[in-house]
Amino acid sequence: MSRPRRKAEPPEEFHVDERWAVSYGDMVTVLMCLFIVLFAMSTVDQAKYEQLRNSLATGFGQVEVGSIDTAEGVVVPAELVNQDLEGFSDLELASQEVDDLREIQRRIDEGLREDQLQESVRFELDERGLTIRLISSETFFLPDRAELTERTGQVLDSIGPVLASIDRGVSVEGHTAKLPETFLAPRDWELSTERSVNVLRHLIEKGGVPGPSIAAVGYGESRPLAPGVTEEELKLNRRVDIVVLSDESEAVREMIPEVTAGT
Repeated sequence: MSRPRRKAEPPEEFHVDERWAVSYGDMVTVLMCLFIVLFAMSTVDQAKYEQLRNSLATGFGQVEVGSIDTAEGVVVPAELVNQDLEGFSDLELASQEVDDLREIQRRIDEGLREDQLQESVRFELDERGLTIRLISSETFFLPDRAELTERTGQVLDSIGPVLASIDRGVSVEGHTAKLPETFLAPRDWELSTERSVNVLRHLIEKGGVPGPSIAAVGYGESRPLAPGVTEEELKLNRRVDIVVLSDESEAVREMIPEVTAGT
C-alpha cells in the first residue's frame, strides 16, 4: 500500500523588513569596484601617467616648456621633435627655411668667389625661395641671341654642382626688356624661352642637375624689375633667374619675407 505524498510547502513570503539585503548587496558591489580601481592605480605605468599629465596640462593652458603638438594634444620637448619638424609653428618653419636657403646661397657664392665670378650674379630671398639672378644679356648671351657666352658657362659650371646636391625644385626663368615701339625688337617670348632652355640644358648636361627637378619658362617682357627707361634699367630687365623653390606650405612661405627682414 503506497504512502500518501506530502504536499509541497508554499515559498516563504518576502517581508518588508528584509529590504536591507538589496542595499547591502549593492554596497558590497561598489566596494569591490573601489578596491579594484585602487589596486589598478597602485601599478600605474609611469610613461602613460606622464602622457596623461602633459595632455591635461596642455588642455588647461599650464604648459611651461616645449612646443605643443596640436595634432596629439601633448607637449613636445625640443629634443623630441622629429626630422619632419612636427610641432613647430609656421614662423619657426619659415625661420628654418630661410636658414636652409641661405646655406645654399653661401655654398654657391663660395664657389663663385673661388672662380672670381661673384660679381656676375645677384641673390634674392623671398616667398618663392632663393633666386640666383644672371643680370644683363650682354654678359651672358650674344646680342638678341639665345646662345650662351663663355662666361655664362663658367657661372653655370660653378652653380650646377650645388643645385645637383639639393633635393629641391628649380625653375629657370628667362626675361627680356621692353623696348620703345619704334625699335625693331626681337621676338621676346621666344628669345626668353630659348635662353632659359639653354641654361636648363647646361645645368642638366654639365652640372648634373636631375631633369625631373628642373623646369624652364620664358616670360618675355611681362615681369620687369625696373621701368626700363635708362640703359641700366634695360640691362636689369634682361636676365635669367634660377629659382631654388621653397617646398614649404603657402602659410610658411608667406612668412619668409618677414624673417629675412628681421621682424
